[in-house]
Amino acid sequence: MGTSPRPGERLKAQLGERRALLVPGATNALSARIIADLGFEAVYVSGAGVTNAFLGLPDLGFIGLAELAQHTAAIRDAVELPIIVDADTGFGNALNVRQTVRVLERAGANAMQLEDQVSPKRCGHFAGKEVVSTAEMLTKIHAAVDARRSEEFLIVARTDARAVEGFDAAIARAAAFVQAGADATFVEAPESLDEVRRIPELLPAPQLINLVVGGKTPIVDLAELATMRFGLVLYANAALQGAIQGMQAVLAELKARGRLDESSDMVARFAERQRLVQKPLFDALERKYAAD
Repeated sequence: MGTSPRPGERLKAQLGERRALLVPGATNALSARIIADLGFEAVYVSGAGVTNAFLGLPDLGFIGLAELAQHTAAIRDAVELPIIVDADTGFGNALNVRQTVRVLERAGANAMQLEDQVSPKRCGHFAGKEVVSTAEMLTKIHAAVDARRSEEFLIVARTDARAVEGFDAAIARAAAFVQAGADATFVEAPESLDEVRRIPELLPAPQLINLVVGGKTPIVDLAELATMRFGLVLYANAALQGAIQGMQAVLAELKARGRLDESSDMVARFAERQRLVQKPLFDALERKYAAD
């Protein structure tokens, strides 16, 4: 009987199919569990989402490698899906990138996203971004490729140059990233449907696109993105935005009424929460290992 493909092997194949694989972002292990439970095929660990949810701060480079690795390891323990981790600028120079790859690969990541912003970085849909030179980014990509222990660990190279140097410059950077060994590239924040369409036409490697609700990039139907032959379609923080709205609504209801029970349609049932965190599994394990 054959064995199931490893998560990294699955992700590499999925990228190569260029069928616009839909990948939501997770901020923690519970959100990753929900993503897996709903049948998605991969999960994205969003640097912005972790920063927002864990620290309550904006995406301005406040998360460190140790914190990101801790979240990655928890998500790896929670789900068997391929995991793509947003490692921002790699936490420093090429030597730091080398260490970042080694740490995240050990933590269970199957792909690492690395971007060309000046550190401290900022959200790709914020104003005021700056980028390092192409030459500096290439040293980081070379270090990342050399550092990985498995060829199944993918390097996704992101450029934020669209907002700084223009669309053509961003495409030129992404092409250079592919030549340096990146497995996929990611032109962040294209600002028109025409730009979105041209990205996979102009670049040889599989492409990622990040659709941010309320961001700079136009929202495009998944079927159309598949026709354009994007590799992955990220909704990096849609779940977080939904969770924020849900928390605000239910807590406002609690404050207004002074009570809340399971008759409300605004909260998950207690049993559903226990199912998602695998309480029945631990009940069974407790019985299995109980002393006679």
